[in-house]
Amino acid sequence: MKVTGLRQKTYSFTMGRRLGDANGPLGNDYGGGSILYVDTDAGLTGMALGGGPSVRKLEPLVVGEDPRGVAGLWKRMMDFVFKGGNEGADKAAIGAIDVALWDLKAKINGEPLWRTLGAREGRVKVYASGIDLCLDDDELAAFYGRMAARGVDAGKLKVGLDLDDDLRRLGIMRDQLARAGKRPHLMIDSNEYWSPKQAIRFISELERHFDLTWVEEPARRWDYRALRQVSRAVRAAVATGENLNDASDFYPLILNGAVDVVQVGAGTTGITGAMQVAHMAAGFELPVAMMNCPGDYMAHLAAALPNHLMMEVVDPGREPCFTADARLEGGFIHLGETPGLGITIDEAALAALAEPLPRPTGASPMPFPRREGAGLYVVPLSEAELAAQRAPRPAHPPRLARPRYP
Repeated sequence: MKVTGLRQKTYSFTMGRRLGDANGPLGNDYGGGSILYVDTDAGLTGMALGGGPSVRKLEPLVVGEDPRGVAGLWKRMMDFVFKGGNEGADKAAIGAIDVALWDLKAKINGEPLWRTLGAREGRVKVYASGIDLCLDDDELAAFYGRMAARGVDAGKLKVGLDLDDDLRRLGIMRDQLARAGKRPHLMIDSNEYWSPKQAIRFISELERHFDLTWVEEPARRWDYRALRQVSRAVRAAVATGENLNDASDFYPLILNGAVDVVQVGAGTTGITGAMQVAHMAAGFELPVAMMNCPGDYMAHLAAALPNHLMMEVVDPGREPCFTADARLEGGFIHLGETPGLGITIDEAALAALAEPLPRPTGASPMPFPRREGAGLYVVPLSEAELAAQRAPRPAHPPRLARPRYP
């Protein structure tokens, strides 16, 4: 069997709700992406969500090769970009090709990917993550209440711009999640907005009122001295990794005791890259937590990792043209038996989303740029930002993706 070519199709849509954090507090509901197809001479096709412009540069490294040699092809692509580094568009392309090859390998085996990866069962514990700094109190309660109704007893709140607001909103999240568990797991994420000393002050105050399971990116993602300083000064674990590239980025953090929960995902240069980091973490007896993704397809890898803790579920409605063979029940993602990733593309719906949507106005630009004052002083929302946040939301256009978990 040989790879004969790679194809990409792009799409854009409006999510079911806005997402926002300390760097983009007004939030944004613009959704866009691409689907990568890896075709073979046997008539089987692997697919992945993602890709980008560097796919064409890397395509010659894959075409004509046996797609079952996934790890070897991943290394071949990594070796190809080593001078410029595994960054940006190159990383996105390598990761997407890798995921598509794993999807293809499982389809060749005639089994779901979680089985090909060696999982005993297709089941993964999750935590709810609203990416919710842009949500008002009622919207916040509705999201975590909806997750609790599915048995989810853990949640992660976006924080960082107003300590009083953070305390109040943590209480809302806790009270909703307590419907699913007597002592819900509470996590916070400041998205690298604080300096380490700011983080220690603010987290210590939050810990006077709440038992926090972990604090995410309380300092810069690469700064092992700062992250270690925070970890040693607060009770909660420090989690980081979602914006790192591969094992070389995680190595200094793990070696220097700067990370307590290692976060991996599709952004860790695909399934192969995330697996390498997870295995390295296991050697240091560190847990890993899988980051969110549309369709929750990285749950296949999470199910196969013996040191996996919980996977992030955002569920804002990011599946406008595909479905996944998975369900959220009893606080776990349950993966089905469909071969590969279990994702089915609705080609007609995809074609209808091909024309780009205009970027929304009155919202935080995506990806969120680092907010003014980051690492120096906290800049709360201005009166204009507060007014924009409280203003009635415009009606969504017809191309709306509804949340996948009702």
